[in-house]
Amino acid sequence: MYLEVKDLTVMYDRAVVLNGVCLQVDMGEMVSLVGPNGAGKSTLLSAIVGLVKWEKDTLKGTVAGRITLKGSVRFNGEELIRVPAHDVVKRGLILCPERGRPFREMTVLENLRAGAYLSNDKSLIAETLNKVFNLFPILKSRASQVSGTLSGGERTMLSIGRSLMSQAKLLLIDEPSVGLAPKVKADLFGRIRDVHQLGITILLVEQDVGFAFDLASRNYVLSRGKVIAEGTAKDLLADELIRETYLGL
Repeated sequence: MYLEVKDLTVMYDRAVVLNGVCLQVDMGEMVSLVGPNGAGKSTLLSAIVGLVKWEKDTLKGTVAGRITLKGSVRFNGEELIRVPAHDVVKRGLILCPERGRPFREMTVLENLRAGAYLSNDKSLIAETLNKVFNLFPILKSRASQVSGTLSGGERTMLSIGRSLMSQAKLLLIDEPSVGLAPKVKADLFGRIRDVHQLGITILLVEQDVGFAFDLASRNYVLSRGKVIAEGTAKDLLADELIRETYLGL
C-alpha cells in the first residue's frame, strides 16, 4: 500500500467529522472518494497532508482544544501523523485544494515556479515546467497572466501544474469540477487522466460521480464521516441503496 489511512478520527469540539476512516491507495492507482456535501471529504484530505493539527494537553494527557485527531496515516511505509505539513510536501504527497487557490496577484509562471521552491536543480525545474506546459497548453499561453484573472478550470489546472512542479508522487485532488461548465469539466478530467498516465498516483475527491467512476479503478463512498462502501464503479452502481441514497443516481 502506497497510502494507508487507518482508523482516522477528527472531531471539532464534540462534533465528529471523521469517524474511524480506513482507505488505501496503491502505487500507480487512481482512486476516487465520493459522497454528499458535508460528508468530511475535504477534512480527510487535509488530515492526510498534515493540515489538521494535534494539540497536546499536558495536564490531562489528552488531545486538547477544538480539534481532536487520532488514527494513522502512512505514506510509502512512513507514519505521517504529527509530521508537519511542509515536511509532508517534501515527501511528494501534495494536496490540490478545491478551486485551485493560486497566489492571485502572481502570474501563472510565478505560481508554477513557486511550486518548485524545494528544488535547487535548475535543469529539473525546466524539464518539469516543460512537462506541465505540454499537459496544460493553456497555462503556457497564459504564462504572463495574473492568476486572479483565470477561469475556474484554468485555476484548477494551475493548481495541478504547481503540484507537479513540487515533484508530486501522490496527488490529492479536491473537487476539481466545482462550478465548471460540462465542456470545461470534460476537458479537465481528460487532463487529469493524462497526469495519471505519467505514473502519478491520484486520490480524487469529486462531486460528479459519473466522471469520478469513469476515471478511477476503485472508489470509496464517504457519508457522515464514515466509509460506507468501497468497490469498482460496476459494484457500487449495482447496489440500489448505495446508488440512490448516497450517489444520487
